[in-house]
Amino acid sequence: MKNNKLGYQTLAGIAAILIIVVYFLPMWHVALQSIQYPKSMYPKGIRIDFKFNGVYNGCVGEKERSELAQGQEGADCLREMNAINHFIGMYHIVPGVNADKTREYPIYYVFDTKKDAQGHEILDPKTNEPIRLNVTPKPLMFLDKLMHWSPYIFGVFVLLVLLFMFTPKRKCFWAAIIAALTPIYFLGVYIYYLYWYGHHLSMHGGGAFKGIKPFMPTVFGEGKVAQFTTQSYPYAGFFVALLVLVLLVIAIIMKKNSLKSNS
Repeated sequence: MKNNKLGYQTLAGIAAILIIVVYFLPMWHVALQSIQYPKSMYPKGIRIDFKFNGVYNGCVGEKERSELAQGQEGADCLREMNAINHFIGMYHIVPGVNADKTREYPIYYVFDTKKDAQGHEILDPKTNEPIRLNVTPKPLMFLDKLMHWSPYIFGVFVLLVLLFMFTPKRKCFWAAIIAALTPIYFLGVYIYYLYWYGHHLSMHGGGAFKGIKPFMPTVFGEGKVAQFTTQSYPYAGFFVALLVLVLLVIAIIMKKNSLKSNS
């Protein structure tokens, strides 16, 4: 009985620490390969990394940085990926907490101008400029909020594991299960937004390839979009999150046996 209690508490404690680690690790990465990005210069292709709190540059090599910078400080593969996506009509990637703080508005924002009944632009009497309207799709706004809320969400996960850990006379299995499903939450959000981006093309005036139909981007493995080969694979954070899932499932079983032996 005592060994069971120590066992599940130890596993839960390790899981709580690993949940914090998961927050800081990339969960997934996507790379685009094409003839204009030779492997000698871009061995990983035009690559971006996904974390719970944002999307980040995945090009880290010296050659990659010098090629992409082109005299502009801060240029990276995320910027290049946005340019490619815009070319086929996709919205900009929501960068989350990785947003450029020098911009007046986040890069993914979309604006239109206010028009009268005849379709003419309405001017602001103070500036004599067209009145701008924020028409950014709500799913993108929600994703941005979710990324900014992520540290608090992870804080709740850790507290739930501690609740499960330090309530020896109560099951509290639900608390451990909510925290254990971290990789499932990521996959759900990731797959949904891949679908959303792939099915909302040319809505913002971009898209040189008018013939491209809505599509589901590759979730796992390799795919093809226009002349680009896409690669999408889990990264370190996802495997650590799976380990958290396994540890908490075992801890739940051990606590269940401990409570049963006490009854």
